[in-house]
Amino acid sequence: MSNVLIKSADIVGKGRRDVLVRDGRVAEIGSVSEKSTVAKDVEVVDADGLVLLPGLVDLHTHLREPGREDAETVLSGTRAAAKGGYTAVCAMANSYPVADTAGVVEQVAALGRAAGYADVQPIGAVSIGLEGKRLAEIGAMAQSAAAVRMFSDDGHCVHDPVLMRRALEYVKTFDGLVAQHAEEPRLTEGAQMNEGAVSAELGLPGWPSVAEEAIIARDVLLAEYTGARVHFCHVSTARSVDIIREAKARGAKVTAEVCPHHLLLTDEAARSYDPVYKVNPPLRREADVAVLRAALVEGVIDAVATDHAPHAPQDKECEWAAARPGMLGLETALSISVLALGGPAEVDWDVLAERTSRTPARIAGLEAHGRDPQPGTEANFTLVDPSATWTVVPEGLASLSRNTPYAGMELPVTVQATFLRGRATVLNGKIEEETHS
Repeated sequence: MSNVLIKSADIVGKGRRDVLVRDGRVAEIGSVSEKSTVAKDVEVVDADGLVLLPGLVDLHTHLREPGREDAETVLSGTRAAAKGGYTAVCAMANSYPVADTAGVVEQVAALGRAAGYADVQPIGAVSIGLEGKRLAEIGAMAQSAAAVRMFSDDGHCVHDPVLMRRALEYVKTFDGLVAQHAEEPRLTEGAQMNEGAVSAELGLPGWPSVAEEAIIARDVLLAEYTGARVHFCHVSTARSVDIIREAKARGAKVTAEVCPHHLLLTDEAARSYDPVYKVNPPLRREADVAVLRAALVEGVIDAVATDHAPHAPQDKECEWAAARPGMLGLETALSISVLALGGPAEVDWDVLAERTSRTPARIAGLEAHGRDPQPGTEANFTLVDPSATWTVVPEGLASLSRNTPYAGMELPVTVQATFLRGRATVLNGKIEEETHS
């Protein structure tokens, strides 16, 4: 049902209001009388004590389909997204086959539409097979039914400066962007965790911060030279923040994201040798975490992106060196973001909406998302309980995988409802089963 009356929600920036939705769009905001306005085909949702946010938008999701349906599918991944408050996710290209052709990105988009839990915007590969040698079919993907605007070899760095320059010149022609996984591969060969005191103590090869910073510095210059847009994925170091701040001050067309785990966890977690904490880029020092949090508030870091990376048990429940990097993020990102922004009592909900919804939607070009409710807009939003807490139980997550670093933790804020074009994909904290488009 796409007709709903949300009663007494605390709308960010507007205060307590009722929101009437008809045919998937906001029809009225204010004090709406149930008797005079609501017909029998309108569902009433009591939102007293709940905060209404524009639906969250994730710039960095790994849905694994096609090719690794044992770890995640578009259906399971978007169910997890809805449960986490997301109405749109951008699906990374490192599937099997790689999303480097119009056919593959159109398949991913179609799977998202069929699932019906969140809009899925495919991200196309920059290079064929993510090999960093030849440009992928960027133009064909942009002109396809999937209308791809973001391109990334995430999981691999576009380390060849000539290829990166050509990709930037190409995407500039249709106002697209390249999302860069900043990692100089020659500096991270064999790396297992952040390079520092902890890696030295544990005897694990280190991933130096300069490997990220060197690529960010180079690509800032390429962005300025070409006049194209560059987005930096999963920024993780203090010096990276400095470089991005300086680039923005000069007017470079650069944006950046930070992952929830880089806002909370540090390389000290590696002392457990539990591969759930192995991620790329790695968990950094406490000093880096503090700078990332401040940069998120300041806006130097534009967005929180989950880097949701589900893995099948055989790829994660093994010795550290053999484990694949990555962790789940969609269902916990909102709670971790609230913690990073000061906790439930101190969080500025407007800043949270900006970093998790409005700005990511603008970066990705998702015009129907990241919009505060007003008459005529699509009803894509989420209701959260700021006073509630929940305990992370891996078996209770909607994802097919279980590799969450927060197992057993009590986290603040719960998602009570998520609406996609007025249809409740989550209601009373539970996934709705009849949401298919």
